[in-house]
Amino acid sequence: MSFNPEPQRRTTATCWSIRWDEQQAARAYAQGWWGRETCADALRASAADDPMRVVLRQGETALSAGSLIAASERLAGALLRRFDPGSVVSFMLPNWHEAAVIYMAATMAGMVANPILPSLREHDLRFILQDAGTCIAFIPQQFRGHDYAEMLQAACSDLPSPPLAATVRGGTDAQSFESLASEAGSASLPQVDPDDVRMLMYTSGTTGRPKGVLHTHNSLGALIRQIGRHWLVEPGDRFLVASPISHIGGSIYAFECPAMLGTAAVLMESWDAAVAVELMQRHRITHMAGATPFLRQLLDVARAAGISLPDLKVFICGGASVPPALIREATDHFSNARVCRVYGSTEVPVTTVGVLDRGHIDSAAETDGRPGLADIRLAPDGEIRAKGPQMLLGYINPADEAGSFDEDGFFRTGDQGRWENGDHLVVTGRIKDLIIRNGENIAPKEIEDLLLGHPDVAEIAIVGVPDAKTGERAVAVVVPAAGATPDVPALAAHLAGAGVAKFKYPESVALWDSLPKNDAGKVLKQAIRERLLRG
Repeated sequence: MSFNPEPQRRTTATCWSIRWDEQQAARAYAQGWWGRETCADALRASAADDPMRVVLRQGETALSAGSLIAASERLAGALLRRFDPGSVVSFMLPNWHEAAVIYMAATMAGMVANPILPSLREHDLRFILQDAGTCIAFIPQQFRGHDYAEMLQAACSDLPSPPLAATVRGGTDAQSFESLASEAGSASLPQVDPDDVRMLMYTSGTTGRPKGVLHTHNSLGALIRQIGRHWLVEPGDRFLVASPISHIGGSIYAFECPAMLGTAAVLMESWDAAVAVELMQRHRITHMAGATPFLRQLLDVARAAGISLPDLKVFICGGASVPPALIREATDHFSNARVCRVYGSTEVPVTTVGVLDRGHIDSAAETDGRPGLADIRLAPDGEIRAKGPQMLLGYINPADEAGSFDEDGFFRTGDQGRWENGDHLVVTGRIKDLIIRNGENIAPKEIEDLLLGHPDVAEIAIVGVPDAKTGERAVAVVVPAAGATPDVPALAAHLAGAGVAKFKYPESVALWDSLPKNDAGKVLKQAIRERLLRG
């Protein structure tokens, strides 16, 4: 298939260049997925109805709709006295309540919010700040023993236009978050175009340099409207947010849903399953989304304590390989909850919406669900391609778009999949993860899902390494269950019992204490390959 080298583009009111499909935009407006109201407008309307409604909790702090509006407007004014609309406001923060104020203030000021993972260090931070052209960067003074102020200074030492540094929970100068958020004076807030860029979020960059994904107010608004329609969300529902707010899987539940769907977010600064169970009981949490490790550990703690979390309505699991057995176990234990797998990315968040019918547990456990807003097609090589009103409007560097879209404007995910039961998608793995041995294609995720049902396997990742005879050799890197030592014959016997072809069996097993993961719980296979090759 050929690719269109010159897609339609549009320059926004704040001079950002984005991809633009006039027909798709008109359709999104006509169908109500896009609108003329921004997230900040929705929060203002909510605050007018009930200013005391709690929209976010973190630790002992609770932000009401009214207090979030007031704090965000003050900070938006302080930002506008220093920078122009369209400027990039970066924040490299843990799951702290101040991030919600920064995010909403950037929205009100017509600026672009840029969440940055706090686990990144100087090299990545320098790249992002320079690539984004950040005007101001909010950072902790210290967090978990790391001096962020010192790191930011080092990262900016050779930048031609370094951003203003603003510390959060530390620092006493005029540029601290606390000083800016309480600054006296007024500023006229602009009328924000919902088709303008709202958020810049960098991909993890596990296979190359990070790419800056552009979302508008409307692309994120469509995503939230989809969540409201498909995930049994009602005003007053409460989300536990354990995923990083600097990841798409955390930001939407912490910042967007409370404003647009009338929910509340309970933030966890760091993940601890026992603490999560306690918070879910105390705040009567109705919704949670997270990668496999979150669900696995939550279930283990709740089951050991005999706690069924009866208020939990929905648990959405995605971002990593999800064993079908885990979905079944969690559905059985959390007796009122719908537990399912979903699929998405920073570029096309929530591409599928899962299966939330407890009467269709096989589909919920063994597929990644049906398409929601996204139109999904499979290319001849099985690549998943998606297009919809919640998809990105391009990358900050248009050069990064080369090869990322097909001639019809579908985003090329780089993932492979197949259809099950006609309209249920099963993601079989990354195209780049495909192992080709003796000319036979092996999809690692298919085998991983099966082997996660082996009693001796706690976690597993299968990767290909070069082999002079066969081209590639499949290595199963296993985190064993307590006291277990699974080997090649044991795994082969399990796969044979499942009727798997012999050419798909792993040829060697490496037992590790843990698998490398990013902050969202996704296994970093490139890091595994590099370690195996070094060994």
